[in-house]
Amino acid sequence: MITLFRFLSILPLWLLHGLGWLLGWGVFFLSGVYRRRFLDNAHQAGYGRARWMGAVGQAGRLAVELPRLWLGRAVTIHWDGDLFVEAALNQGRGIVFLTPHMGSFEITAQAYAQRFGARQPMTVLFRPARKPWLRAFVATARARPGLHAVPTTMSGVKQLLKALRQGQSVGLLPDQVPPEGLGVWAPFFGRQAYTMTLSARLAQQTGAVVLVAWGERLPWGRGYKVHVKPLAEELPADATQAATRINHAMEQLIAECPQQYLWGYARYKQPRQEIS
Repeated sequence: MITLFRFLSILPLWLLHGLGWLLGWGVFFLSGVYRRRFLDNAHQAGYGRARWMGAVGQAGRLAVELPRLWLGRAVTIHWDGDLFVEAALNQGRGIVFLTPHMGSFEITAQAYAQRFGARQPMTVLFRPARKPWLRAFVATARARPGLHAVPTTMSGVKQLLKALRQGQSVGLLPDQVPPEGLGVWAPFFGRQAYTMTLSARLAQQTGAVVLVAWGERLPWGRGYKVHVKPLAEELPADATQAATRINHAMEQLIAECPQQYLWGYARYKQPRQEIS
């Protein structure tokens, strides 16, 4: 598997995205469970075929581009909203980046590390792979100057808090279903979804600036554009209200490009047991 990853990492981005498009549609047609969840989630959000169809191939591109992003040479990155990052860094309060399962969320953290990491590093929260060999490989592949990855454990959460208190940045996927006890039920596209409270608590406990961001996958392998904007409204102290407000912000972000949202993600699943 590692040999395959290394081979894929040397291929041009346009070719990887072409292979990913085929993979996305192949999985869509062959897996009834995945296809039903994909369509149910898109319909729940109120999107018709014209708005969700492009996301089928984009889901495959998300998977196939990873070897290039982890192991290959640098890709072209454009920015939209980098002035918001500059302004937040100038305040020295730390930044909480909220990025949904949309576009290339891997490139969002890499782009920050490349552009701002020397000034203030970023720490991102990720769920480790179940297989030990893959866990070690991914951790090594993700590591780069200005970017630290920590696991979804209490130790990882403590590292996020420490980073913010030092004026650094952290990145989370706020639409990722947290373990039981670490979230609340809040509406997401009109349906109750178990939603993490961590993102709001990090900002409230440290006074950090909250920015929403996503990495747009440009056509024909031309690279990526990272979009950043401030959270439209301040987060209330109440956990459910804060989670509802964050979900609404993610809905607005997804509405900008539903063709690149990961509709196949099991957003409405029951939470697993609490992390240790």
